[in-house]
This record gives sequence, C-alpha cells and structure tokens, in this order.
Amino acid sequence: MSGKRRIAVTVNGTRYEREVEPRLLLGDFLRSELDLTGTHFGCEHGICGACTVILNGDSVRACLVFAVQADGGEVLTVEGLGSVEALHPLQQAFHEHHGLQCGYCTPGMLMTALDLIRKHGRLTEAAVRAGISGNLCRCTGYQNIVTAICAAAAAMQSGEPAGDA
Repeated sequence: MSGKRRIAVTVNGTRYEREVEPRLLLGDFLRSELDLTGTHFGCEHGICGACTVILNGDSVRACLVFAVQADGGEVLTVEGLGSVEALHPLQQAFHEHHGLQCGYCTPGMLMTALDLIRKHGRLTEAAVRAGISGNLCRCTGYQNIVTAICAAAAAMQSGEPAGDA
C-alpha cells in the first residue's frame, strides 16, 4: 500500500478528488496539485499570513493544515474572489486605495480581510489593525491596506463599489 489517502475537496466552487500523501500541506496541494499559485508561502511556520485561505468558513494558514484535513471541506483561495473583469470589492478597494506594493502578502491579506468582514461587518480602523496583525507586509506600512479593508467592508455592507473614484 502506498500510504496515500484519497481526498475530495471543493476549491473555489469546483470539487476535486486526488490521492495525496498524508503529510502534504494544504498550500502545496493548492499550488502543486491544482495549479492555484495565488496562495503564497512566506515563512512556512504560520507567522506571516501569506498563505491564508478560507477553509469551511474560517481563515487558516495553508502552511499549517494538511490537505487530508480539508477532506470533505470547502476551500476559498484568492483565485476564487473575483476576476480581472469583475473584481471582488476587496480587490477593488486594494486597487483604489493602493493597498499593495510588491503584492506578495496581498492574497493572504485579502483572505484574512474577507474573513474579518464576513464575521464582523463594518470595521473600525482599530479592529482592522487587530484583525490583520498576524499578516506581515514588508512594503506598505499597512495604512493603505487598512483603508482599503475599511472601504471594502463599508461597500460590502451597502452594496456600493469599494473605490473612491
């Protein structure tokens, strides 16, 4: 017997079945097995937040979760948020409010922000700063990220666009 385990997981609305090694990380599964490379690995210790995805409604670090733990579950990655033609309000807000520079942390920031907004609705600047405190960014100084998340939260509550243009 190979030691592999068959899993079924729904990712961004599509169901996948694969045989995986029990020790395969969810992030590696997404990147290598499904070619969803938007989930970035930074520290591989759960500290930086770059690999954050939504698993069964909660944000998780894909570097700390095994793919077999997602068996039967639903995963949302940054690729499932929106498209170039139809940006998600968070993506639109990050664009409008210059919430990214190099972009390495952005997928994790977006997924963390989505979880925050879904669970808390409108957010204060202090609540956003606390909510993203586990996501590291070396480029932006965070202010534009916080502004973008607040704008997206307000837009998602009201149904209006998240930008200021």
